[in-house]
Amino acid sequence: MRILVQKFGGTSLSSPQAREHVLSHIKRELALSYNLVVVVSAMGRKGDPYATDTLLDWAVQNGDSLPDREKDLLLCCGEIISAATLCSLLQNEGISSTVLTGAQAGFVTDDHFGSARILDVRPTRIIEEFKTHKVVIVTGFQGQSESGDFTTLGRGGSDTSATALGAVLHAEMVDIYTDVNGVLTADPRIVEDAKPLAYVSYAEICNMAYQGAKVIHPRAVEIAMQAQIPVRIRSTFSESEGTLVTHPEGFQDVQSGILDRYVTGIAYVSNVTQITVDCEDGMSNLQLKVFKSMAENSISVDFINVTPKGAVYTVFDHDSERAITALQDMGFKPSSLSGCAKVSVIGGGINGVPGIMARIVEALSEHHIQILQSADSNTTIWVLVKKEDMVQSMRALHTKFQLHR
Repeated sequence: MRILVQKFGGTSLSSPQAREHVLSHIKRELALSYNLVVVVSAMGRKGDPYATDTLLDWAVQNGDSLPDREKDLLLCCGEIISAATLCSLLQNEGISSTVLTGAQAGFVTDDHFGSARILDVRPTRIIEEFKTHKVVIVTGFQGQSESGDFTTLGRGGSDTSATALGAVLHAEMVDIYTDVNGVLTADPRIVEDAKPLAYVSYAEICNMAYQGAKVIHPRAVEIAMQAQIPVRIRSTFSESEGTLVTHPEGFQDVQSGILDRYVTGIAYVSNVTQITVDCEDGMSNLQLKVFKSMAENSISVDFINVTPKGAVYTVFDHDSERAITALQDMGFKPSSLSGCAKVSVIGGGINGVPGIMARIVEALSEHHIQILQSADSNTTIWVLVKKEDMVQSMRALHTKFQLHR
C-alpha cells in the first residue's frame, strides 16, 4: 500500500477557490495510486468564523472563564468543521472519503490541555478505513488523553499530526501545504530578493522554524527526522514541488554546488528585551537564582550567555517587566534594553568553517550596525541587534552570503 500524507493549513481551506485547489492536489495524488491521509487545520485565520483564534475570542467574550479541558473541547470544533466540509466536497466529486477525529485516528496524549504531548499513535482505524476509502481525512491539532478527554497539541499541532501519522504509517512522503511556495532564504516581506530553496536538511529547517520562519513547526520536523520520512513544503495555490526536507544524503538531482553551501537562510525573532545581571562581590549562585526565578514566573529565556561575572539573556518584550520585577524582588539590580531583535544565520555547512563570524561582523559593520550579543551552535550563529537595525541586518547578511544567487 502506497501512502501519502497531505496536510492543508487554514488558508488552504478558507475560501471556495482555495478548496478547489485542495481538491486538485488530492485528485492528482489519487491518480498516482496513493492512499491518502489528509490532515486539516481549522479554516482561515483570526476573524474568520471557525478559526482557532476566533474560537478563543468567543470564549473570552462569553465569560472568559472556560477551564483548559473545556477550552480544548471548543477548539477541536474548528478542525471538525474543516474535515466535514472537505469530506462533503470529495463525496460530491465521487471520491469516497471518511473523517476521523484525532482520537479516532489513534492519537494518545498526556492531559496537558492546550499543549498536549503525543504519547502514542495507534493508526489501526486508518488502516481499516483504507479497505473502503481512498481518502481518510484526519482532524489535525488534536488527540485524546488516556482518560478519554479531547486534547489539543498547541500551535503548529496540525503539522505535528501530519508527520506523526507519516511516521507510524511509513508514508512515502508528507506534503505540508501552506500559502507560500516552499522555504525561502529569508522572509520575502523583508528581503525582496529572497530565493526559494529546492532542498533543505532537517536540521536546517528545524533551526529556521525555531528562529522565526513559520513554514512548519519544529516539533513536526523532529518527528519526521527521527522516522526518516521526507517532507515537502508546498503551496496550495500552485503545482510547484516546493521545498524537499530530508537528510543531505537523500538529496537527488541536486544542482552543482548546493551541498557545499555554508549558509542556507536568514531568520529573525523580533520584540525581545536583553537583560543583564552582574555579580556583586561575595554573591554566589547568581545564575541559579536568576534562571530559577524566571522558571518560577513562567518566563521563557533565550540567547543565554553565562560568565563568572553574571548572566546576559533575552525575554520577550511582553515578559520584560515581570522579569525585571522578579529580579529586583531578589535584591538584584538588572539592566535591560528593550526593542531588540535576534537575527539568525543558519546553515548545515557552518560548523568548522573558518571566517563565517568574520563575514557576519563585516556585513553588519559596513552598515554601522552594533552587535549587542552573539552565540552559535553547529548550524546557527545568532546576533542580537536593535529592532530598528533588524531589516538592514537581514538584507546585509543575505547579500554577504550571496543567498540571492
